[in-house]
Amino acid sequence: MPTLAKPSLDKKQNITLRLSQQTIQKARVLAAQRSTSISGLLTSQLEQLANSEDDYERDMKGALALMEEGLHLGGTHKLDRDSLHER
Repeated sequence: MPTLAKPSLDKKQNITLRLSQQTIQKARVLAAQRSTSISGLLTSQLEQLANSEDDYERDMKGALALMEEGLHLGGTHKLDRDSLHER
C-alpha cells in the first residue's frame, strides 16, 4: 500500500485577490513605507491573523480547563448549606 507524502507547511501557493484601485493604491503606499511588496505586506498580515487565532484557541482551551478544575483559595467551609439557609 503506497503512503501519501505529507504536504510541507513551508510550501507556498499563489492566490488571486480582487481589490478596488483605491485599495491597491493605498496598499502600494503602505508596502513602500515598510520596504516590502503588496504580496509581502499581505503575507505578513495574514500570518499574524492566523497566529493570533491559534494563540486565542490555545488560551481559551487553557482558561476553560482551569475553570473546570477550579481554584482552591485557602478557605474552609464551617457551615453547611442547610444551616446557612435555615428559616
